[in-house]
Amino acid sequence: MGDFRASLSGTSPTPSLEPPLAALWWAAKGQWDEAHKIVQDENTRDAAWVHAYLHRVEGDLGNAGYWYRQAGQPVAKDSLEAEWERIVSALLGSGKA
Repeated sequence: MGDFRASLSGTSPTPSLEPPLAALWWAAKGQWDEAHKIVQDENTRDAAWVHAYLHRVEGDLGNAGYWYRQAGQPVAKDSLEAEWERIVSALLGSGKA
């Protein structure tokens, strides 16, 4: 997590990042459109989870609910920051860094 967080000081994510993590990188930089563009055409549960998070950030809870279901994840009730941390940790923990 520390290396991922440290990479946020750069101008773009590491090219080796899987799309869901790259999207979370852009989300952390406040670049919602860039993050959304990355995950909207990905067909994985991880991408769906990030997609859900992004729609929650946007305030579109109905759309977020759809993507949480696609991801097989419960609808998040905690802060956006806590959810971001949880998703990053889960994705990094699964060896997708």
